Amino acid sequence: MINLTSIILAQDYNTIIMDDESEKPMLIGYCTREAFNDTSFSEWWNSEYDGYEVNDSTAEELKIHFKGIKIKLVMSTWCSDSRREVPRFYKILDEIGYPSENVSLINVNREMIGLADEVDGLEIHFAPTFIFYRNDEEIGQIVEMPYESLEKDMMEIVKK
Repeated sequence: MINLTSIILAQDYNTIIMDDESEKPMLIGYCTREAFNDTSFSEWWNSEYDGYEVNDSTAEELKIHFKGIKIKLVMSTWCSDSRREVPRFYKILDEIGYPSENVSLINVNREMIGLADEVDGLEIHFAPTFIFYRNDEEIGQIVEMPYESLEKDMMEIVKK
């Protein structure tokens, strides 16, 4: 009789390290949205999230087109573009009722490297980078900031 043992490797989430340049805490590697409840990040997160007004008509249309979409989001807590765009992005997702489990959130350092190999093969050069997938195939990206607005840029990508 053969005894098979499975080994489950646990992924660390919400890891905080010190940023050598700013000497402030930063997230690294895979994270959950709850990481932004930490006092190191909650002030800017809540300010951007609460202050952003979602375009309701575009959000309604996004609800229709977001079925089957998965998102990989690479950001940096030290990056002003990430601090602005990521809370706004999550507010849009909340508005359309998009499930958080369909977003893989990865934080990188100033060299665009995560805690381990989370961003290998993604060719991340700027933060934030929002990568949209349908049927495990990339259909588009928003890099650093939207051209028109997050909602409209997201719509352009998911309508393809």
